[in-house]
Amino acid sequence: MRAMILETPGQPLKMAELPIPEPAPEQVLLRIHACGICRTDLHVVDGELTQPKLPLIPGHQIVGTVVSTGSQVETFKSGDRVGVPWLGYTCNHCRYCLTGRENLCDNARFTGYQIDGGYAEYTVADERFCFPIPEGYPDLQAAPLLCAGLIGYRSYRMTGDAERIGFYGFGAAAHILIQLARYQGRQVFAFTRSGDIQGQQFARELGAVWAGSSDELPPEPLDAAIIFAPVGKLVPDALRAVVKGGVVVCAGIHMSDIPSFPYEILWGERVVRSVANLTRQDGEEFLALAPNVPIRTEANPFSLFEANKALNSLRSGKIKGAAVLVVNNLAVSPH
Repeated sequence: MRAMILETPGQPLKMAELPIPEPAPEQVLLRIHACGICRTDLHVVDGELTQPKLPLIPGHQIVGTVVSTGSQVETFKSGDRVGVPWLGYTCNHCRYCLTGRENLCDNARFTGYQIDGGYAEYTVADERFCFPIPEGYPDLQAAPLLCAGLIGYRSYRMTGDAERIGFYGFGAAAHILIQLARYQGRQVFAFTRSGDIQGQQFARELGAVWAGSSDELPPEPLDAAIIFAPVGKLVPDALRAVVKGGVVVCAGIHMSDIPSFPYEILWGERVVRSVANLTRQDGEEFLALAPNVPIRTEANPFSLFEANKALNSLRSGKIKGAAVLVVNNLAVSPH
């Protein structure tokens, strides 16, 4: 099979010819149709997440068809279309797994980080961490649901019953979650890089009641904010924008350092919290909910061999919606 591999963090990916992997007893072998490109992929490729297996096939928003199954697989069969997310393995016996917090598992392994991912024609995945893809979603549009959607949904749930929510960074996750927020009757205020007129217009098109620069205060106080951008200085900005009792949710796996800030902007029982990874329950809930909204993703397709170009486009803020690698021609066919 052909794959794009990371050999040295900080260097471009290289195309390689590799053997098609064999599924272990609890794994499925997938022929990959599409793989979403996530900002976490950038953190891995750029060396900001420092413990990848090397060489590595990145990618953790995988949509594919089951080709074969290991001897212990019971959930899926050949021909099933499934999605593979960031969380790729948990131990099932640590204190976190035993208390419904598998996203914090001490022994977790992650797709496209410690497990080879989806920038390839085939991959293997633990059947426990594969999700059936909802009918009606073409592969290209389904891929962003598997991280931008799933971890975005976990972050969104942390805002509780907030009526006015700020989204700091309006990329793949925000363009999905604004649709859910509107469906539930909430108001979204979108914050983008300074001067990003296109991004602000995109947010308004999707129903944001206001869109502006991340260094501005919104026209009215927020009940909650989600920081999708990996920029630590946004935390004090968001705290200044939320009401007493409000929550600021940091949605990324990596963020630049948070600068010091006066206690007065935290006081009033404001909360700053992070979101780590996802659980299978998050995936099941969100993928059941998405068709009801219905959530539509704006996917920008790149070929497998344009992975470096796609990563550079994401890095420079040129992607409207989500970037997705198309691995074969099934990726644009509705199911």
